[in-house]
Amino acid sequence: MEWVLLILFFGLLFDYTNGFHDAANVVSTVIATRVMAPLSAIVMAAVLNFMGATQISGVAETIASNLVAPTFVTQSIVLAALMGAIVWNFITWYFAIPSSSSYALVGGLLGAALSAHSTPQILWYGVLTKVIIPMIASPILGFLLAWLGMRSLLYQIKLHPARALNSTIFRHLQIGSACFVALSHGLNDAQKSMGIITLGLYTSNFIPSLQIPIWVIFACALVMGIGTATGGLRIVKTMGFSITKLEPAQGFIAESASSLIILTASLLGMPISSTHVITGGITGVGAAKGASAVAWKVPKRLALAWGLTLPGAGLTAGGTLILIEWFISKGLLYPT
Repeated sequence: MEWVLLILFFGLLFDYTNGFHDAANVVSTVIATRVMAPLSAIVMAAVLNFMGATQISGVAETIASNLVAPTFVTQSIVLAALMGAIVWNFITWYFAIPSSSSYALVGGLLGAALSAHSTPQILWYGVLTKVIIPMIASPILGFLLAWLGMRSLLYQIKLHPARALNSTIFRHLQIGSACFVALSHGLNDAQKSMGIITLGLYTSNFIPSLQIPIWVIFACALVMGIGTATGGLRIVKTMGFSITKLEPAQGFIAESASSLIILTASLLGMPISSTHVITGGITGVGAAKGASAVAWKVPKRLALAWGLTLPGAGLTAGGTLILIEWFISKGLLYPT
Protein backbone atom coordinates (compact mmCIF):
# COMPACT_ATOMS: atom_id res chain seq x y z
CA MET A 1 0.00 0.00 0.00
CA GLU A 2 2.90 2.38 0.68
CA TRP A 3 3.88 2.21 -3.01
CA VAL A 4 0.36 3.07 -4.10
CA LEU A 5 0.34 6.06 -1.76
CA LEU A 6 3.77 7.21 -2.98
CA ILE A 7 2.72 6.94 -6.63
CA LEU A 8 -0.52 8.80 -5.94
CA PHE A 9 1.27 11.52 -4.00
CA PHE A 10 3.98 12.14 -6.59
CA GLY A 11 1.53 11.71 -9.47
CA LEU A 12 -0.72 14.44 -8.10
CA LEU A 13 2.31 16.56 -7.18
CA PHE A 14 3.46 16.36 -10.82
CA ASP A 15 -0.06 17.30 -11.89
CA TYR A 16 0.09 20.31 -9.57
CA THR A 17 3.50 21.44 -10.89
CA ASN A 18 2.15 20.99 -14.41
CA GLY A 19 -0.71 23.34 -13.53
CA PHE A 20 1.34 26.15 -12.02
CA HIS A 21 4.20 25.70 -14.50
CA ASP A 22 2.09 25.68 -17.66
CA ALA A 23 -0.57 28.17 -16.57
CA ALA A 24 1.64 30.91 -17.97
CA ASN A 25 1.34 29.38 -21.42
CA VAL A 26 -2.44 29.51 -21.21
CA VAL A 27 -2.76 33.11 -19.99
CA SER A 28 0.39 34.81 -21.29
CA THR A 29 -1.15 36.28 -24.46
CA VAL A 30 -4.39 37.47 -22.88
CA ILE A 31 -2.40 39.18 -20.09
CA ALA A 32 0.18 40.65 -22.49
CA THR A 33 -2.55 42.30 -24.57
CA ARG A 34 -4.20 43.56 -21.35
CA VAL A 35 -7.50 42.01 -22.37
CA MET A 36 -7.77 40.34 -18.96
CA ALA A 37 -6.27 41.16 -15.59
CA PRO A 38 -3.77 38.55 -14.34
CA LEU A 39 -6.01 37.32 -11.51
CA SER A 40 -9.06 37.00 -13.77
CA ALA A 41 -7.02 35.18 -16.41
CA ILE A 42 -5.62 32.71 -13.86
CA VAL A 43 -9.08 31.97 -12.43
CA MET A 44 -10.49 31.48 -15.93
CA ALA A 45 -7.62 29.13 -16.83
CA ALA A 46 -8.04 27.15 -13.61
CA VAL A 47 -11.76 26.55 -14.18
CA LEU A 48 -11.39 25.59 -17.83
CA ASN A 49 -8.31 23.45 -17.16
CA PHE A 50 -10.46 21.50 -14.71
CA MET A 51 -13.29 21.15 -17.25
CA GLY A 52 -10.92 20.04 -20.01
CA ALA A 53 -9.19 17.57 -17.71
CA THR A 54 -12.44 15.70 -17.05
CA GLN A 55 -12.83 14.91 -20.76
CA ILE A 56 -10.98 11.76 -21.79
CA SER A 57 -8.72 11.79 -24.86
CA GLY A 58 -6.20 9.23 -26.12
CA VAL A 59 -3.28 10.95 -24.37
CA ALA A 60 -3.65 9.00 -21.11
CA GLU A 61 -3.59 5.71 -23.02
CA THR A 62 -0.40 6.78 -24.83
CA ILE A 63 1.40 7.49 -21.56
CA ALA A 64 0.14 4.31 -19.91
CA SER A 65 0.72 1.78 -22.67
CA ASN A 66 2.25 3.13 -25.90
CA LEU A 67 5.72 4.26 -24.79
CA VAL A 68 6.99 1.46 -22.54
CA ALA A 69 5.57 -2.07 -22.45
CA PRO A 70 3.30 -2.08 -19.37
CA THR A 71 4.34 -5.62 -18.39
CA PHE A 72 7.93 -4.46 -17.95
CA VAL A 73 7.11 -1.34 -15.94
CA THR A 74 7.66 -1.54 -12.20
CA GLN A 75 6.55 0.62 -9.31
CA SER A 76 10.12 1.92 -9.03
CA ILE A 77 10.13 3.04 -12.67
CA VAL A 78 6.85 4.92 -12.30
CA LEU A 79 7.98 6.61 -9.09
CA ALA A 80 11.37 7.56 -10.56
CA ALA A 81 9.72 8.94 -13.72
CA LEU A 82 7.41 11.15 -11.67
CA MET A 83 10.17 12.42 -9.39
CA GLY A 84 12.47 13.17 -12.33
CA ALA A 85 9.73 15.15 -14.07
CA ILE A 86 8.86 17.06 -10.89
CA VAL A 87 12.49 18.05 -10.25
CA TRP A 88 12.84 19.24 -13.86
CA ASN A 89 9.63 21.27 -13.57
CA PHE A 90 10.84 23.02 -10.42
CA ILE A 91 14.26 23.80 -11.92
CA THR A 92 12.82 25.32 -15.10
CA TRP A 93 10.09 27.17 -13.19
CA TYR A 94 12.70 28.69 -10.84
CA PHE A 95 14.68 30.04 -13.79
CA ALA A 96 11.46 31.19 -15.55
CA ILE A 97 12.07 28.87 -18.51
CA PRO A 98 8.76 27.76 -20.10
CA SER A 99 9.87 24.19 -20.72
CA SER A 100 7.48 21.33 -21.32
CA SER A 101 5.97 19.36 -18.43
CA SER A 102 4.74 16.88 -21.02
CA TYR A 103 8.18 16.01 -22.30
CA ALA A 104 9.61 16.11 -18.78
CA LEU A 105 7.24 13.25 -17.89
CA VAL A 106 7.93 11.35 -21.12
CA GLY A 107 11.68 11.83 -20.64
CA GLY A 108 11.39 10.68 -17.04
CA LEU A 109 9.49 7.52 -18.02
CA LEU A 110 11.91 6.62 -20.81
CA GLY A 111 14.97 7.46 -18.70
CA ALA A 112 13.79 5.34 -15.80
CA ALA A 113 12.92 2.43 -18.11
CA LEU A 114 16.31 2.61 -19.83
CA SER A 115 18.05 2.67 -16.46
CA ALA A 116 16.06 -0.28 -15.11
CA HIS A 117 16.53 -2.88 -17.85
CA SER A 118 19.55 -4.08 -19.76
CA THR A 119 17.13 -4.72 -22.63
CA PRO A 120 14.43 -2.10 -21.97
CA GLN A 121 11.03 -2.68 -23.52
CA ILE A 122 10.71 0.77 -25.09
CA LEU A 123 7.97 0.91 -27.73
CA TRP A 124 10.00 2.99 -30.16
CA TYR A 125 7.28 3.23 -32.80
CA GLY A 126 4.97 4.82 -30.24
CA VAL A 127 7.74 7.12 -29.04
CA LEU A 128 8.47 8.20 -32.61
CA THR A 129 4.87 8.70 -33.82
CA LYS A 130 3.30 9.96 -30.60
CA VAL A 131 6.16 12.00 -29.13
CA ILE A 132 9.15 12.80 -31.35
CA ILE A 133 7.36 13.73 -34.59
CA PRO A 134 4.62 15.77 -32.82
CA MET A 135 7.29 17.43 -30.65
CA ILE A 136 9.03 18.75 -33.77
CA ALA A 137 5.93 19.36 -35.88
CA SER A 138 3.59 21.04 -33.36
CA PRO A 139 5.51 24.32 -32.83
CA ILE A 140 6.17 24.56 -36.57
CA LEU A 141 2.47 24.10 -37.29
CA GLY A 142 1.64 26.64 -34.57
CA PHE A 143 4.00 29.13 -36.21
CA LEU A 144 2.66 28.52 -39.73
CA LEU A 145 -1.02 28.67 -38.80
CA ALA A 146 -0.55 31.85 -36.79
CA TRP A 147 1.63 33.42 -39.49
CA LEU A 148 -0.93 32.62 -42.20
CA GLY A 149 -3.80 33.90 -40.07
CA MET A 150 -2.04 37.16 -39.31
CA ARG A 151 -0.85 37.68 -42.89
CA SER A 152 -4.40 37.10 -44.15
CA LEU A 153 -5.74 39.68 -41.71
CA LEU A 154 -3.09 42.23 -42.65
CA TYR A 155 -3.78 41.62 -46.35
CA GLN A 156 -7.49 42.28 -45.87
CA ILE A 157 -6.69 45.55 -44.10
CA LYS A 158 -4.34 46.58 -46.90
CA LEU A 159 -6.97 45.68 -49.50
CA HIS A 160 -9.73 47.49 -47.62
CA PRO A 161 -8.17 50.30 -45.55
CA ALA A 162 -11.58 51.15 -44.09
CA ARG A 163 -11.53 47.78 -42.29
CA ALA A 164 -8.86 48.78 -39.82
CA LEU A 165 -8.31 46.53 -36.84
CA ASN A 166 -11.12 47.03 -34.37
CA SER A 167 -9.46 46.56 -31.02
CA THR A 168 -12.76 46.21 -29.18
CA ILE A 169 -13.92 43.32 -31.36
CA PHE A 170 -10.65 41.45 -31.04
CA ARG A 171 -10.55 42.04 -27.29
CA HIS A 172 -13.84 40.14 -27.03
CA LEU A 173 -12.71 37.48 -29.48
CA GLN A 174 -9.48 36.96 -27.57
CA ILE A 175 -11.33 36.13 -24.37
CA GLY A 176 -13.04 33.31 -26.26
CA SER A 177 -9.81 32.04 -27.81
CA ALA A 178 -8.07 32.15 -24.41
CA CYS A 179 -10.88 29.97 -23.02
CA PHE A 180 -10.31 27.41 -25.78
CA VAL A 181 -6.57 27.35 -25.04
CA ALA A 182 -7.27 26.69 -21.34
CA LEU A 183 -9.79 23.97 -22.19
CA SER A 184 -7.45 22.25 -24.65
CA HIS A 185 -4.58 22.48 -22.16
CA GLY A 186 -6.61 20.58 -19.58
CA LEU A 187 -7.69 18.03 -22.19
CA ASN A 188 -4.09 17.25 -23.17
CA ASP A 189 -1.92 17.93 -20.12
CA ALA A 190 -3.97 16.46 -17.28
CA GLN A 191 -4.32 13.24 -19.28
CA LYS A 192 -0.59 12.62 -18.84
CA SER A 193 -0.91 12.60 -15.06
CA MET A 194 -3.92 10.28 -15.31
CA GLY A 195 -1.96 7.93 -17.57
CA ILE A 196 1.13 7.67 -15.36
CA ILE A 197 -0.92 7.27 -12.15
CA THR A 198 -3.03 4.54 -13.80
CA LEU A 199 0.16 2.79 -14.93
CA GLY A 200 1.49 2.96 -11.38
CA LEU A 201 -1.73 1.57 -9.91
CA TYR A 202 -1.64 -1.25 -12.47
CA THR A 203 1.96 -2.21 -11.65
CA SER A 204 0.95 -2.23 -7.96
CA ASN A 205 -1.91 -4.66 -8.73
CA PHE A 206 -4.27 -2.05 -7.28
CA ILE A 207 -6.39 -2.10 -10.46
CA PRO A 208 -6.85 -5.07 -12.84
CA SER A 209 -6.40 -3.18 -16.13
CA LEU A 210 -5.12 0.06 -17.59
CA GLN A 211 -8.59 1.60 -17.65
CA ILE A 212 -8.49 4.95 -15.86
CA PRO A 213 -10.56 4.95 -12.64
CA ILE A 214 -13.12 7.76 -12.45
CA TRP A 215 -11.67 8.98 -9.14
CA VAL A 216 -8.24 9.39 -10.79
CA ILE A 217 -9.83 11.55 -13.51
CA PHE A 218 -11.46 13.92 -11.05
CA ALA A 219 -8.46 13.98 -8.68
CA CYS A 220 -6.13 15.00 -11.54
CA ALA A 221 -8.63 17.54 -12.87
CA LEU A 222 -9.00 19.13 -9.44
CA VAL A 223 -5.27 19.27 -8.71
CA MET A 224 -4.53 20.65 -12.19
CA GLY A 225 -7.04 23.45 -11.56
CA ILE A 226 -5.55 24.21 -8.14
CA GLY A 227 -2.04 24.27 -9.59
CA THR A 228 -3.12 26.68 -12.30
CA ALA A 229 -4.79 28.96 -9.77
CA THR A 230 -1.81 29.15 -7.40
CA GLY A 231 1.05 29.71 -9.83
CA GLY A 232 1.75 30.57 -13.41
CA LEU A 233 2.62 34.26 -13.44
CA ARG A 234 6.36 33.71 -13.05
CA ILE A 235 6.77 32.70 -16.70
CA VAL A 236 4.21 35.12 -18.19
CA LYS A 237 6.87 37.75 -18.85
CA THR A 238 8.93 35.34 -20.96
CA MET A 239 5.99 34.12 -23.02
CA GLY A 240 3.83 37.21 -23.31
CA PHE A 241 6.26 40.11 -23.42
CA SER A 242 9.73 38.92 -24.54
CA ILE A 243 9.06 37.32 -27.94
CA THR A 244 7.06 40.07 -29.68
CA LYS A 245 4.73 42.95 -28.90
CA LEU A 246 1.21 41.56 -28.83
CA GLU A 247 -2.05 43.30 -29.65
CA PRO A 248 -5.53 41.76 -29.21
CA ALA A 249 -5.75 40.70 -32.87
CA GLN A 250 -2.40 38.94 -32.64
CA GLY A 251 -3.34 37.34 -29.34
CA PHE A 252 -6.59 36.04 -30.79
CA ILE A 253 -4.89 34.50 -33.83
CA ALA A 254 -2.03 32.97 -31.81
CA GLU A 255 -4.45 31.44 -29.32
CA SER A 256 -6.84 30.16 -32.00
CA ALA A 257 -4.02 28.46 -33.91
CA SER A 258 -2.59 26.95 -30.73
CA SER A 259 -5.88 25.60 -29.39
CA LEU A 260 -6.71 24.01 -32.76
CA ILE A 261 -3.42 22.11 -32.78
CA ILE A 262 -3.63 21.05 -29.12
CA LEU A 263 -7.21 19.82 -29.49
CA THR A 264 -6.34 17.87 -32.65
CA ALA A 265 -3.31 16.28 -30.98
CA SER A 266 -5.45 15.33 -27.97
CA LEU A 267 -7.93 13.51 -30.21
CA LEU A 268 -5.00 11.67 -31.86
CA GLY A 269 -3.57 10.65 -28.49
CA MET A 270 -0.42 12.76 -28.85
CA PRO A 271 0.97 14.20 -25.60
CA ILE A 272 2.29 17.41 -27.12
CA SER A 273 3.54 20.49 -25.31
CA SER A 274 1.23 23.48 -25.03
CA THR A 275 4.39 25.49 -24.31
CA HIS A 276 5.89 24.62 -27.68
CA VAL A 277 2.70 25.24 -29.62
CA ILE A 278 1.85 28.57 -28.01
CA THR A 279 5.41 29.83 -28.40
CA GLY A 280 5.21 28.91 -32.08
CA GLY A 281 1.91 30.79 -32.38
CA ILE A 282 3.22 33.91 -30.68
CA THR A 283 6.35 33.88 -32.84
CA GLY A 284 4.24 33.36 -35.97
CA VAL A 285 1.99 36.38 -35.43
CA GLY A 286 5.05 38.49 -34.68
CA ALA A 287 6.90 37.32 -37.79
CA ALA A 288 3.84 38.10 -39.94
CA LYS A 289 4.48 41.78 -39.27
CA GLY A 290 8.14 41.44 -40.25
CA ALA A 291 11.21 39.57 -39.04
CA SER A 292 12.33 42.58 -37.01
CA ALA A 293 9.15 42.37 -34.93
CA VAL A 294 10.40 39.20 -33.22
CA ALA A 295 13.18 38.99 -30.65
CA TRP A 296 14.53 35.79 -32.18
CA LYS A 297 17.01 35.16 -29.39
CA VAL A 298 14.11 34.31 -27.07
CA PRO A 299 12.61 31.49 -29.22
CA LYS A 300 16.14 30.18 -29.82
CA ARG A 301 16.83 30.10 -26.07
CA LEU A 302 13.52 28.36 -25.46
CA ALA A 303 14.22 25.82 -28.22
CA LEU A 304 17.53 24.99 -26.55
CA ALA A 305 15.75 24.43 -23.23
CA TRP A 306 13.19 22.19 -24.95
CA GLY A 307 15.99 20.14 -26.51
CA LEU A 308 17.41 19.51 -23.06
CA THR A 309 14.09 18.50 -21.48
CA LEU A 310 13.85 14.87 -22.64
CA PRO A 311 17.46 13.94 -21.79
CA GLY A 312 17.55 16.16 -18.69
CA ALA A 313 14.41 14.69 -17.15
CA GLY A 314 15.51 11.22 -18.30
CA LEU A 315 18.87 11.47 -16.55
CA THR A 316 17.21 12.86 -13.43
CA ALA A 317 14.74 9.97 -13.39
CA GLY A 318 17.50 7.44 -14.02
CA GLY A 319 19.48 8.80 -11.07
CA THR A 320 16.34 8.76 -8.93
CA LEU A 321 15.75 5.11 -9.81
CA ILE A 322 19.24 4.22 -8.60
CA LEU A 323 18.47 6.01 -5.33
CA ILE A 324 15.13 4.20 -4.96
CA GLU A 325 16.80 0.84 -5.54
CA TRP A 326 19.37 1.73 -2.87
CA PHE A 327 16.52 2.38 -0.42
CA ILE A 328 15.06 -1.01 -1.34
CA SER A 329 18.41 -2.75 -0.83
CA LYS A 330 18.68 -1.19 2.64
CA GLY A 331 15.19 -2.37 3.55
CA LEU A 332 13.79 1.16 3.72
CA LEU A 333 11.32 0.44 0.93
CA TYR A 334 9.66 -2.87 0.15
CA PRO A 335 8.44 -3.55 -3.41
CA THR A 336 5.09 -5.32 -3.55
